[in-house]
Amino acid sequence: MATKIVQGFEGLRALEGSELLSAPWLRIDQRRIDAFAACTDDRQWIHIDPLRAAKGPYGGTIAHGYLVLSLLPVLWHRSCSIRGTGAVLNYGLDRVRFLAPVRSGARVRARFSIASVRAVASGLRVALHATIETYGNEEAVCVADAVFLYRAAPPTLVQEAHSSGVDRRSSGVPRRARRASSAR
Repeated sequence: MATKIVQGFEGLRALEGSELLSAPWLRIDQRRIDAFAACTDDRQWIHIDPLRAAKGPYGGTIAHGYLVLSLLPVLWHRSCSIRGTGAVLNYGLDRVRFLAPVRSGARVRARFSIASVRAVASGLRVALHATIETYGNEEAVCVADAVFLYRAAPPTLVQEAHSSGVDRRSSGVPRRARRASSAR
């Protein structure tokens, strides 16, 4: 499935009520699990000890639930390429459930339902319901209601130059400052 191209705030508004699927599948291998364990100090054996985990309830190591959850932004951006906006911020989560373990080596993707797109003073707030699934398994492994905040795109250099009196040929230095420094 091809990534959907979305143009700016108007394109985001048009997504409200639609469903998107992240593509391609993303592998969660033991190296990723170990790296997550190292940066969170969550070194539980079920995640990082393949020999001990092989005798455990899942027959091998499993990803941390929070590792799977932390992939939401990358899975969202694999589902659509949003152009013409500024920074995108993780605004928060309203509901999260970990429904099944994700074994090391599994591939995941997410289905997104765009619940709402609302203008706020600081940009555009996009609320979505995400369902993360593993390849070959019909059951969801994680569901979450996530909210992203899209900031407006910063003005371009040309727009800034016209509105602030900056001479574009001067690398962004106002004319007044150039004249003052050259008079010394």
